[in-house]
Amino acid sequence: MAKRKSRAKPVANKKRVEKLDTVFTCPFCNHGQSVTCEIDKKNMLGRVECFVCKEDFNTTIGPLTEAIDVYSEWIYECIKVNQSD
Repeated sequence: MAKRKSRAKPVANKKRVEKLDTVFTCPFCNHGQSVTCEIDKKNMLGRVECFVCKEDFNTTIGPLTEAIDVYSEWIYECIKVNQSD
C-alpha cells in the first residue's frame, strides 16, 4: 500500500526587525539629530554626545543595551539632577 501524500506545512513569515535610531535631539540645545550614540560592547560602555553644544554622557551597558537605552538613561539623569535642585 502507498502512503498518503502529506501537505507541505506553510512557511512562517519572519517579522522584520526595524533598526532603532542612533541619532537623537539634544535636551540642552534642542538641536534635532545632533546627539550621536556610540556603544562599545568590548569595554561595556555607552556614550552619547551632542556635536553642537559638546554635552556628553557615559554609562555602563549590558549585553542587550541599545542606543535608545543609553539616550534614555541620559534623559533620566538630567531629570533627576533637575528635580534635586
